[in-house]
Amino acid sequence: MSTHEVLILGSGPAGLTAAIYAARAGLAPVVVEGLSAGGQLMATTDVENYPGFPEGIQGPEMIELFKKQAARFGATFVGGDAQSIDFRARPLSVGTDAGVLRARAVIVATGASPRRLDIPGEAEYAGRGVSYCATCDGFFFRGQEIVVVGGGDTAMEEALFLTRYGSRVTVVHRRDQLRASKIMADRARTHAKIEFVWNAAVSEVLGDGTKVATVRIRDLVSGDESERPCGGFFVAIGHDPNTTLFRGVLPMDEQGYLIVGASSSTPIPGVFVAGDVHDHVYRQAVTAAGAGCRAAIDCERWLEAHED
Repeated sequence: MSTHEVLILGSGPAGLTAAIYAARAGLAPVVVEGLSAGGQLMATTDVENYPGFPEGIQGPEMIELFKKQAARFGATFVGGDAQSIDFRARPLSVGTDAGVLRARAVIVATGASPRRLDIPGEAEYAGRGVSYCATCDGFFFRGQEIVVVGGGDTAMEEALFLTRYGSRVTVVHRRDQLRASKIMADRARTHAKIEFVWNAAVSEVLGDGTKVATVRIRDLVSGDESERPCGGFFVAIGHDPNTTLFRGVLPMDEQGYLIVGASSSTPIPGVFVAGDVHDHVYRQAVTAAGAGCRAAIDCERWLEAHED
């Protein structure tokens, strides 16, 4: 069985940028794309905040360009998911749908997945009014009614950010008290453009077939339902890092995000980390790409220092 120089787990902006840099360094990286190949950008219609695209670009189109660029320099791709890992011995090995792959180094860029409500209309209108990132998509809802679901700091941050664009921001929360920190809760409660609907849940997202028009809200006390106009529907109930495979192998925080030090390295020699799998603060395509660059350079330097 041949041993590759580097395996990259994940094919979002972090993994593909790492592939571009590693390929240009002559490392012939193999990218295990994952079941959600392309990451969260695959569910993003318009990307307008990535440098170099003044007219914007479709998320899937951007991923395809990243992939073509990596392939141009010699990166190859394996479909499907990483199913198992063995980082106890050298070479490192990763079990995939295509069989076991071995490598001198591995870059983990498996990303994170937004938590979803799994209600009717949510998947249908994802990228067409339903969003999981206010920083990414708030601009598209200028002057419109916006609804945010959630009660933690993330939801309050999203709601406050969205007041820059929406005519009104309605926060729907399942309880009658917020889980957010006092300072964030106070800021949201006192903002003139934010309205709260307590003890309630959004039960359905409705639209005209092309974009969101209204949401159906159910009162959890009375059971009554009502509809509210909505141009942008933001689900802000958190993200889950895709790190199940690395439990007990790589260090992670209480939420499951991988922990790295000053560089992208981990306590296991030759294993590096990039992107949303450890970044729960910024979660942007451009920051993930930057992290992929850093991981690839760290990996290249490590391989040079350990040629024997």
